[in-house]
Amino acid sequence: MKTLLPTSTAGSLPKPSWLAQPETLWSPWKLNGEALTEGKQDALRLALLEQQRAGIDIVSDGEQTRQHFVTTFIEHLDGVDFEKRETVRIRDRYEANVPTVVGAVARRTSVFVEDAAFLRRHTDQPIKWALPGPMTMIDTLYDSHYKSREQLAWEFAAILNQEARELQAAGVDIIQFDEPAFNVFFDEVNDWGVAALERAVEGLTCETAVHICYGYGIQANTDWKKTLGHEWRQYEDVFPRLQASSLDIISLECHNSHVPLELLELIRGKKVMVGAIDVANPAIETPEAVADTLRKALQFVDAEHLYPCTNCGMAPLPRSVAQGKLRALSAGADIVRRELSAR
Repeated sequence: MKTLLPTSTAGSLPKPSWLAQPETLWSPWKLNGEALTEGKQDALRLALLEQQRAGIDIVSDGEQTRQHFVTTFIEHLDGVDFEKRETVRIRDRYEANVPTVVGAVARRTSVFVEDAAFLRRHTDQPIKWALPGPMTMIDTLYDSHYKSREQLAWEFAAILNQEARELQAAGVDIIQFDEPAFNVFFDEVNDWGVAALERAVEGLTCETAVHICYGYGIQANTDWKKTLGHEWRQYEDVFPRLQASSLDIISLECHNSHVPLELLELIRGKKVMVGAIDVANPAIETPEAVADTLRKALQFVDAEHLYPCTNCGMAPLPRSVAQGKLRALSAGADIVRRELSAR
């Protein structure tokens, strides 16, 4: 990126109320058929416009065409039965009724490529596109076929690689894999999780990122955070392996968290998307608060490698709050840019 401190969002943005129920995850669509297709495209255009008006440098689809960051991708795959559901603990944190893997998983056709091409036709800005990571995918399902978390992860990695290659061909500049599960299953991350993620990015020439956070601002996540103590050192277990990986960018949660920023030293040399917006708090940050988080991160991340971002997706927030937070992110980054330029 030629822009110093290029801003972006970690993932989702709130959907318009005419498309889906606001401030709700897994909200059912309010439209059907051709009207739904048009509605999704209108929402995508609107999300793009809101990012542009806020001054965001690297834009995304805001996940406007999907109900959920994991399950929407899985819905398009063979081998997963959404009618046959089982209760599992997601992220070893809360129970959910999830689909079942009943046979060999496979991708017959692209999932998001048409959406990405649509977005590319509407902007010349760099585009980041998020996909679920292999470990987070397996943690959102019940597996009655492979009966091996690792084997299923490798199968999903190959499928994700197919999708990622087509997204790259459609004009996506950064492909991000969302892996909140990396903050929980540390032994698996180091044994095979990062390796599976590297399989997902194999052969890509666009930039690749992994997003690891402490989750959406929903009750199950905020309750879990209260159990983590005064220092959140989960990143310490996975950063060394990620620093040695082929991934270009590591996206993480910083603002209003208890993550010791000195842990960023463990990934020195990587590009880092520093979360400078708290998605679990509806209060809109001041630009100065954003700038303060970025200044602290600059002690451990070279300026040319620092990408200001949000801590996570903002789908559960009111649209007006998300818009205000985007403006604060852009303004805070601009403060620090001016400071760096004056040196």
